Amino acid sequence: MRAIRAAGAAAAVPLGALLVLAGCAGEPGGAPEATAATAPRTAPATAPAPASTTATAAPSSTPPPAPAATPPPATPPPAARTLVRVTRSGGFAGQTRTVLVNGDGSWTLVDGKARDLRSGKLDPPRLEALRSALREADFARLPRVATADPPVYDGFTYAFVHGGFEVAADETALAPALRKVLDALPGFDAAG
Repeated sequence: MRAIRAAGAAAAVPLGALLVLAGCAGEPGGAPEATAATAPRTAPATAPAPASTTATAAPSSTPPPAPAATPPPATPPPAARTLVRVTRSGGFAGQTRTVLVNGDGSWTLVDGKARDLRSGKLDPPRLEALRSALREADFARLPRVATADPPVYDGFTYAFVHGGFEVAADETALAPALRKVLDALPGFDAAG
């Protein structure tokens, strides 16, 4: 360090050399320990860019756009939620049709390929009759599957989904309460 000071106070010393000299301070004949008051001020060392890197674009004066915030999943309003879904399958033609009724009474009939066949809206008295039939059916206590004995091979099978429950029954094994639900639905025929 004395040699560096002797060369002049304005001489710049690489940071690595300064650290080496400071590390020798405790050794006999080594340089004295550098302190903040005695250490010469030097510009911070920067590593040279590798020769194989390509030129980068000049920084833009505008900040990059912030990532788009993901909106929370939309919960449909209670009127738009599905009140009941009933699927009828089988019969002579082996067709599958599903009636979806929303809480506001709007309904859609779809085929086995989920193509809309027709739609509409239940009038308030019919919607109330459907709600009443669904309450009376007490889905939590119905058997999950009710089959006829002997089976009816060309008969219909119905699957009902309501209130987190799913029950299925052959047409000849339907509980009376489920028949009331079917009576309140718009029907499974493509023609109104």
